[in-house]
Amino acid sequence: MPRSSKPRIGVVVVAAGSGQRLGYGLPKAQVPLAGRTILAHALEGILASGVAERICVAVPPGDSVLRTVCTAASGQVPVTAVEGGTSRAASVSHALAGLGSGLDGILVHDAARALTPPEVFGRVVQALAAGAKAVIPAVPVADTIKTAVPSGAGQQAMAGEKVSGTPDRSRLRAVQTPQGFDAAALNAAHRSLAAMGQLEAEAITDDAMLLESQGTEVFLVPGSPEALKITTALDLMTAEALVAARSRTGQPAVEIERSSVNHPVPTMED
Repeated sequence: MPRSSKPRIGVVVVAAGSGQRLGYGLPKAQVPLAGRTILAHALEGILASGVAERICVAVPPGDSVLRTVCTAASGQVPVTAVEGGTSRAASVSHALAGLGSGLDGILVHDAARALTPPEVFGRVVQALAAGAKAVIPAVPVADTIKTAVPSGAGQQAMAGEKVSGTPDRSRLRAVQTPQGFDAAALNAAHRSLAAMGQLEAEAITDDAMLLESQGTEVFLVPGSPEALKITTALDLMTAEALVAARSRTGQPAVEIERSSVNHPVPTMED
């Protein structure tokens, strides 16, 4: 990546998840967060960061609501949408094709981390501009982590699992997005997925792991507690509280047109 000028950055947004654990009966990126879709909030953060030259969003097949969100967000920075695949890796591959060529770096961002602060995007791009081929935001792990194995044959009555070890917490990091990559390296890595066996490919849980498996050094920059991943109803409640807190402090944001779609609020019976 050239270091003498501003790098040309494309952003892939993965927004093709089902959202079953949120309980809305909607694709996750369509779920309302403080009156707008999760995807609208995610795009707002990207655009506010000022790093993107273009954005491509992987949405569920046949989803017109999220395509409308992309159209509303598109302006000086074009935001396009492509159909996601049957896996996260496939969705990223489709969006990489949608971004096109001529980029120096590519960020891969989960729409579910909709409230990632703009400065996190900036840190990732700065590391890429300094020469990193792969860089991810991360935060220290607060909890003590245990590794587990099944209990022995005579121990099942006590518990199904037992502790096998306690990793050194000081060396553990919780990884977030956007994950940033040299554009050529990321595209080459995704082309290599076709040569992998199904089990090997399914074991790759994110793009950083894919490049790591091919010997690329992956660097870490500070993430943010605000970049939580919205997966459960409790996560959504936390995100709602964060949006409310940001509104009280008057944090500036890039406004994206609100969706006219009225989404149902799930009941306890749902």
